[in-house]
Amino acid sequence: MLFNSYEFIFFFVPITVAGFFLLGSKGRGQMAIAWLVAASLFYYGWWNAYYVVLILISTAANYLLGLGLTRRTTGDFSARTALALGIAANLGVLGYFKYANFLVDNLSHVSGAGITLAPILLPIAISFFTFQQIAYLVDAYQGRAKEYGFLQYCLFVMFFPQLIAGPIVHHREMLTQFARSEIFRLKADNLAVGMSFFFFGLFKKVAIADVVGAYATPVFQAAHSGAAVSFVEAWAAALSYSFQIYFDFSGYSDMAIGLGLMMGFNLPINFNRPYHSIGITDFWRRWHISLSSFLRDYLYIPLGGNK
Repeated sequence: MLFNSYEFIFFFVPITVAGFFLLGSKGRGQMAIAWLVAASLFYYGWWNAYYVVLILISTAANYLLGLGLTRRTTGDFSARTALALGIAANLGVLGYFKYANFLVDNLSHVSGAGITLAPILLPIAISFFTFQQIAYLVDAYQGRAKEYGFLQYCLFVMFFPQLIAGPIVHHREMLTQFARSEIFRLKADNLAVGMSFFFFGLFKKVAIADVVGAYATPVFQAAHSGAAVSFVEAWAAALSYSFQIYFDFSGYSDMAIGLGLMMGFNLPINFNRPYHSIGITDFWRRWHISLSSFLRDYLYIPLGGNK
């Protein structure tokens, strides 16, 4: 269910937003959060219902481990060992779905053993919800994460506006918002600004990205099949593709922010005019900002930074 699909715009979003505020206005905050979790699971399962089980198991397992790390009670294992096992398990699941076929095919080719593995369908957004939960576990181990309810944690992992295309949200950014009582009151300003963000992003996606992509794709397919492509066609396709990926990701980022604002939630900025960059480093900081922040805070700095 794409953000620009009719069923998402005219059915899913109105029903989800109306149900959230209807329950919240009656003082049923937990039910309103549960409604958003159920809606997010429905949205995630629209592509493949089987992987709803995967995200539920991942969420429950990481929540329990994070709870233990927060309380510093992890059974017979030390907190450090439990953290290491949790990170390894998350990365192991991610690696299996993303690279198992690649590794088996290459090992079979090199060894000549003729080993085959049935194609593994990559679950949508597995990288996003894996990275978010690894960050949560690390912060829980370091004493920087508070104890939250299971429903709030589920919404932190599964919140549909940011689940598929990002941003990779931090628990401090979202879980504190889910705990505020004022989020359950409909505010006209939030709804108006959120809808403006959403439709501005929708315009970027439909009127620009999809239009220029319609030219770029046939040229790339022709080149892939061995057909001759002229100098002008090649440059036009390359520039069209550059605009396509720019406005596609920028549009989705705006739509995600808008959807969050409609329900009173502030998602972090994830895209800041990367084509205005003055270099590769600046470009990296501007494109998918949340991924850059995650890699900096949980990989680059812990490994020593520029030392």
